[in-house]
Amino acid sequence: MSVLAVGLSHRSAELNTLERVAVPATDVTKVLHELQQAEHVSEAILVSTCNRIEVYAVVETFHGGLNDVSDVLARQAGMQPADLYDSLYVHYAGAAIEHLFSVTSGLDSMVVGETQILGQIRSSYATAREAGTVGRTLHELIQTTLRVGKRVHTETGLDQLGASVVSEALAAAGDIAGKHALIIGAGSMGALTASQLRKSGIGEITVANRTEARAARLAAASVEQGVPARAVQMSGIADAVAEADVVVCCTGAQAAVFTTAHVPARSGRPLVVCDLGLPRDVDHDVAALADVTVVDLETIQRRMREAGTPTTERQTAKATGIVLDEVREYLAGQRSAEVTPTVTALRRRAAEVVDAELLRLDNRLPDLDAGVREEVGRTVRRVVDKLLHAPTVRVKQLAAETADTDYANALRELFCLDPQAPAAVASPTAPKGGGGERGPIPPSGNEPSRALGPEAPLSRRQGAEQ
Repeated sequence: MSVLAVGLSHRSAELNTLERVAVPATDVTKVLHELQQAEHVSEAILVSTCNRIEVYAVVETFHGGLNDVSDVLARQAGMQPADLYDSLYVHYAGAAIEHLFSVTSGLDSMVVGETQILGQIRSSYATAREAGTVGRTLHELIQTTLRVGKRVHTETGLDQLGASVVSEALAAAGDIAGKHALIIGAGSMGALTASQLRKSGIGEITVANRTEARAARLAAASVEQGVPARAVQMSGIADAVAEADVVVCCTGAQAAVFTTAHVPARSGRPLVVCDLGLPRDVDHDVAALADVTVVDLETIQRRMREAGTPTTERQTAKATGIVLDEVREYLAGQRSAEVTPTVTALRRRAAEVVDAELLRLDNRLPDLDAGVREEVGRTVRRVVDKLLHAPTVRVKQLAAETADTDYANALRELFCLDPQAPAAVASPTAPKGGGGERGPIPPSGNEPSRALGPEAPLSRRQGAEQ
């Protein structure tokens, strides 16, 4: 089993394609179950944000897993898998681990260094675990991933830049100090928007949400921070827009929630509408209205390309170095863990041989003094333990240092171990669809790791590449 990452993001796909593949929160569990029920997939996590949709899966084979995951994503988008391939990127084994660490660290974000992705990965993991599609492999991987992301931000200062998709969108609105803002959507993105608005000196905030109680909570939080705020129903959006200078839409709905009907005549008063939804929250016709400027994800990406990112080369280089070090350490730990069941099986086999020989001794010398018998047993066991200690410790070290040799198989061959013996001493494997704990990860296969579309793996050093 190995980890496979399949996805598309702002780097590889047009916004229209991202909109089609985006998975609404209400469908995430269904898609996760479709993934896990596929022939070659045993575990799966789905990450769906405003600018990326990615699947991290534990698969039996590269090609089989890729076909399974691509089929599920294509069905979600209402497309044929072949039509989606040009927008996909694929990472396998070590390259998949490196990609996930880089994503969680903010190195692959539209705004390099943003920290929101940490919370999004954590939320995606929690959803998958609740759905029963997380086993031992992805559980351990995500725990390590979150630690790596925190380490990168702590040691590089990337998070101190304070940039995010929201802050970049609001920057396009110009000076908003003392003005009135309307937030449509009270989820995590809405909360981040409220925070950024307060930092920008906004004068007043109105929050609209399908669930009015959530809107009220977000408004109350702003009031506690010293910024006047109120909650309104979705039916009151038009009245709220009449008072607003800035509108930020971030609902995650599958259809536009903000249309021309919500915008009364402005009489020369400008209105900036920031659309952070995927799919879009704002109807295309809104941009054609007089005195209205629409800022969407494509606008943000274009502005950032033209202006450059605020991160320094030194910070990015240091962050990349941390990621590569963590990848090497993680893979070394996995290789060491892979040989552990075989080492355990070898020690169990040695104990069985000792017990058999001591029993034979009892049969041949039934009158042997009990004290002598116990001392002989202890001596034989000490000899066996000392003989096995150095090679078993060393084989774990060698397995951690290199992926070129299958040390577990070498042990099985040298000591004539039953090929099923390591599985017998490993943790029980949960049945497919159960999402329980898995045993240690078997050695990876020789399937290639490759990328589809314009985005290649971040490093060619980890895993085999086509």
